[in-house]
Amino acid sequence: MRKPKESGNKQSPNFRPATTIEGREQQLISLAFNLVEERLRNGTATSQETTHFLKLGSTKERLEREMLEKQNALLAAKTEAIQEQKRVEELYTNAINSFREYRGEQNE
Repeated sequence: MRKPKESGNKQSPNFRPATTIEGREQQLISLAFNLVEERLRNGTATSQETTHFLKLGSTKERLEREMLEKQNALLAAKTEAIQEQKRVEELYTNAINSFREYRGEQNE
């Protein structure tokens, strides 16, 4: 393994403490990416680190990511359709009740 080169910027970015677990997770992910990037630039990255980023850049990974995005869009559209159907059913129910009241029927 080669000795890491001295980089001019050894200070890691100072983050304010995150207020949520998700924010803290994002901070740690950012630090890990910065560390691996530095290792890749210095030539000291492990084979696992290098392979991980090679896979991220592959056509297969890009297509899988696009597929997941489209599946998410489809789920959002289905959810919206279900909510719209509930609104339509409520409108029909209100209209039927209004017609009954107009005819003089009692609501039960």
